[in-house]
Amino acid sequence: MSRKSVAAAAFAGLLIAFPALSQDAPGGEYADALQRMITETAAGTCPEDVMGAELLAACQQQLAQMSAGLASLGAIESVTFVRAEETPNGRVEVYTVRFASGQALNWGIGGLQDGKYTVAYAGGA
Repeated sequence: MSRKSVAAAAFAGLLIAFPALSQDAPGGEYADALQRMITETAAGTCPEDVMGAELLAACQQQLAQMSAGLASLGAIESVTFVRAEETPNGRVEVYTVRFASGQALNWGIGGLQDGKYTVAYAGGA
């Protein structure tokens, strides 16, 4: 299994699926939180102060696999805003995250409720 597949599979369990309508947006607002989620999860910690209860529970349940998969990608080199989507749970932003290994993955983050994110997932770039 490739590193890209490992990372995508690791965060797939965190995806809260729902239909989304694509929308043009001038820029993203969630890049710092996404980078922190990825970095801390790679280091073996789920950042509970930015994750909603269900997202946090899913992260903790899958932490060993996610941590190893994300750590294998190396440090984050860049986070680039791609688009925003309005969903029933609120805004979800999609970013392309490029890692030191050369891998790039599209990541979604959003569903901000009470200062915490309810959605985080990775897919192919």
